[in-house]
Amino acid sequence: MTPTKAPPRPGSHRPSLPVKFFYGLGNMGESAFIGAIAFVFFYYTAVLGLSGSLVGAALFLGLCADAVVDPFFGSWSDNLTSRFGRRIPLMVVGGPFMALSVGMLFMPPAGLPELGLFAWLAAWAILVRAGVSMFHVPYVALGAEMSSDYHERSSVVAWRTVFGILSTGVVTGLAYSLYFKGEGGLQRPEAYPAFGWTVAALIVASTLISTLGAARYAAGLPGVPPVSTHLLRRLPGEVAEIFRNASFRTLFFSAALCYTAVGVNGAFNSHAYVFVWKFQPAMIQTITFSFLGGLFVGVPLTPLVARRLEKKTVVMIGMGLVAGAWILLGVPKIAGLVDLSGAPALPWVATLVAVAGIGAGFCAIAYPSMMADAADEHEHLFGRRREGLYFAGLGFAFKAATGLGVLVSGFALDLIRFPKDAGRQVDLVLSPVLQDKIIFAWGPFGALMVLASMAILTAYAISHRRHAEVAAALRSGESARTP
Repeated sequence: MTPTKAPPRPGSHRPSLPVKFFYGLGNMGESAFIGAIAFVFFYYTAVLGLSGSLVGAALFLGLCADAVVDPFFGSWSDNLTSRFGRRIPLMVVGGPFMALSVGMLFMPPAGLPELGLFAWLAAWAILVRAGVSMFHVPYVALGAEMSSDYHERSSVVAWRTVFGILSTGVVTGLAYSLYFKGEGGLQRPEAYPAFGWTVAALIVASTLISTLGAARYAAGLPGVPPVSTHLLRRLPGEVAEIFRNASFRTLFFSAALCYTAVGVNGAFNSHAYVFVWKFQPAMIQTITFSFLGGLFVGVPLTPLVARRLEKKTVVMIGMGLVAGAWILLGVPKIAGLVDLSGAPALPWVATLVAVAGIGAGFCAIAYPSMMADAADEHEHLFGRRREGLYFAGLGFAFKAATGLGVLVSGFALDLIRFPKDAGRQVDLVLSPVLQDKIIFAWGPFGALMVLASMAILTAYAISHRRHAEVAAALRSGESARTP
């Protein structure tokens, strides 16, 4: 592959359809990992019988380690020089490492004592998150620099998100139609290792094909002036610099709170579906596909809506749909207004989950696009492009907050005295009080955090007009410049 000639400005041209296709394909890997990791909390708590507090702590350690190394990989990819640009070398290693770690996460040795099982989970949670960070941070930074056009960025993110939805659908289909199908469903421990390695194969294939397919385009993007200071010495100053931008701070703290809510909701998903709503595997698959269907509506709709409304408004609408759906999934059930379970409850839950999917689609497109706009503003204010660090910051918020959500969920399971042997009791009936506690944590509690996140986001000030001013200043050379 021969590098193409670099354009005069980062993203001053538009990536072709094949480039966006190959680039978007890379998100199948991370989305497959996210889809698989959603089963880990249930697997280790309800199936293997590990304390919820220990599971939450182990996954929290992995997410915190990942969040710590995110800025490292962000700065590294911002300043890396190679014949294929700044991002590709890290991506080509990160994808396979992520895949290997996912497979190991789902096959703990039999007979481990509780602390041994905790150590296995914690170690591989840390390693898999390091692999995710090595691939994901340069990957999303590459997407941000593919185009500087305000609306084209939403298109690039849309391609990435569509492939993510497809990947989630594949993982869901494999889970409920193959590995966890039939008697026992999610409560069968022997099904998990094969499921994990199948997901690992999907990860390694999609990330490598994407990396190789986007390599030529990435090689043609402009680099940055070399930096003589060692990465570890300059990193603290670079991190402090990005937090000096009010737009970044607003997005970071809003995302952190919103993703904490996502972490809590995701951790309690299987517990709510299996032990409260009494859904069989095929029904859970239907609900998951309903969410993906909502995403498929929200994702292509977002760029169209964003041409008429500000991106911040689009995110607000998305968050409102998610919070509203979660409230309606929980409050009527707790209040006794909805007394359904099993097949009769399926239309109610699936419809509201689809609404949440539409809202999530809005957020999935507009949020990263807003962060890319904030990175442009950073170059305008401080004279250096920091896409890698900006998306490392967004990744930090997502991973640390999601980890906090899982940690809270783990302690909550122990606090409400969820039975450790639940996985070995098919058709277990929990007390109504315990069911209400699970439903509250799963829906309304997360909704309250989403509403708080919306309040923080009101301070975000980059509009279409503001971004046009920044872009014009960058083109004219009137922005700050650092050596």
